[in-house]
Amino acid sequence: MANHNDLGKKAEDLAVEFLQKNSYKILIRNFRYQKAEIDIITEKGSLIVVVEVKARSTDAFNLPQEAVNKRKISLIVSATNHYLEEFNKDQEVRFDIISVLPDAKGKLVIEHIIDAFEAFDAN
Repeated sequence: MANHNDLGKKAEDLAVEFLQKNSYKILIRNFRYQKAEIDIITEKGSLIVVVEVKARSTDAFNLPQEAVNKRKISLIVSATNHYLEEFNKDQEVRFDIISVLPDAKGKLVIEHIIDAFEAFDAN
């Protein structure tokens, strides 16, 4: 497996641990719908929280969360709508990003960006 795949998997595992420690209930990981994948779908209180995890080995070019562009958001929103229908969920949805970067000592650091983006009409 490529190093970036290893980092991505490790980042998702760290994100799950972080969310669980902060009272989020993990509903599903790596939910796929057509060309989209949602990294983590959680529940906190009455909210469904959709979490996109982005990791980079360096921030030299851009921050991990900057990779979540309009196309990616559109795919996430589409997959979220399908998830809500498939599992008969009628709850408010929030979209978060968890960014993972190594610090100067190489330790992976999590930044949780709450309400990082909103659903929009891609048409």
